Amino acid sequence: MFLKRDIEQNLFEWKSSENRKPLILRGARQVGKTTLVHHFSKSYKNYIYLNLEKSFDKNIFEHGRDIKTITESLFLRKNISLNDSANTLLFLDEVQESPKAISLLRYFYEDFPSLHVIAAGSLLEFSLRHVKNFPVGRVEFIYLHPMNFCEFLNAGGYTELLNHLKNIPVAESAHSLLLELFNTYTIVGGMPEIVKLFIENRSFSTLPVVYESLWESFLSDVEKYAYNESERKVIKHIFSTAHLYVDQRIKFQNFGNSSYRSREVGESFRVLDDAKLIQLIYPTTDISPPLKSDKRKSPRIQFLDTGLLNHNLNIQADILNMHDLSHVYKGAIIPHIIMQELISVQHNAYKKPKFWVRDKTQSSAEVDLVMVAGDKAIPVEIKSGPTGKLRSLHQFIERSSHPYAVRIFANSFRIEQHKTPGGKEFLLMNLPYYMGTRLGEYIEFFTSEFPTGYSQSRL
Repeated sequence: MFLKRDIEQNLFEWKSSENRKPLILRGARQVGKTTLVHHFSKSYKNYIYLNLEKSFDKNIFEHGRDIKTITESLFLRKNISLNDSANTLLFLDEVQESPKAISLLRYFYEDFPSLHVIAAGSLLEFSLRHVKNFPVGRVEFIYLHPMNFCEFLNAGGYTELLNHLKNIPVAESAHSLLLELFNTYTIVGGMPEIVKLFIENRSFSTLPVVYESLWESFLSDVEKYAYNESERKVIKHIFSTAHLYVDQRIKFQNFGNSSYRSREVGESFRVLDDAKLIQLIYPTTDISPPLKSDKRKSPRIQFLDTGLLNHNLNIQADILNMHDLSHVYKGAIIPHIIMQELISVQHNAYKKPKFWVRDKTQSSAEVDLVMVAGDKAIPVEIKSGPTGKLRSLHQFIERSSHPYAVRIFANSFRIEQHKTPGGKEFLLMNLPYYMGTRLGEYIEFFTSEFPTGYSQSRL
């Protein structure tokens, strides 16, 4: 069973590009990079696959004299004519195992531009430290993340619902089922192995052992890149405690009730951040673009996948019985899955989402998310409850030069007119939780269809 991924369209665009360069497919372990390329290879006449975790394949690059000799040897082994390079895909899997192979990618572009080359790897940031001549300007990057809700629907065969989800706004008749399936997706998460198992069995009972296996493999992988035994111990500590702090901003000093110093914890978190396993999300204090992360302020943490997070917290059963996910684990799970959804659609570049805090000492004002739309920074709150309780959002709007705000909640799409406590009128677009991947498109619709000077009669 192949799980179709949205990024496949990007691969076909790369394939047909006149200025095609070797492509490095980036992403954490187990997000489906190898499976994706294997499936994509079916669109080629010839396919050469090398796994650089295998010593024989790695040595082709480690001991190869030059790219011409390496390429000719590969084609001979596969009984492929060099004249057929335009119909051939060369896939270098686990490329992080050979810094030399990474540095040689530029020569495919310069000497064999007709050959289609994809390299894939996780933990690439660590290998890049050892690449003496990185092929800047001679390679392209693309990013793969855990599966998002749209991909989950497609995997489950809900094609008609997926078509409804593409409409702005979504039909009211589809809302209840979409919300129900989004709750299921939030429990399961987006790791392809987990999604496949769930779709095949339609049962949660078989999933815990796979979650555990994935988490242990992640820890084993990232430990290899610790600088020393001390850092390895801190990484293990973070792995065992970080999920307990997903509902709050963190401090490095004594993290997780430990005796570890701020510098030790910060360095270990950065290792995990580079591996895309547990990322640091820093706030911004800006109310207009560009939004700059303020690394003097305490960050939040974002796990690779919400399903893994739920497993570590042991709250899947709680979510099963919840209609409104904003009440699960102190309200932390819905903001987490929305952040994951926003990250999932970033294929050509990777920019972390940002939340907003007021630039004032001892201020508790905090908006869950800020999105850029042209010259505007749009505040987004992710919660249910009456609009009168959106105090931080009101503070943002009163300082902003525009009247647009968004709330993501469990109910249906609607746009309302409100006033802040200070008397400023603003428009509030209410979006259901399952719109995470389409948030940018809805904000564009919101600001274009209701320009400044809007007529109240349109609401």
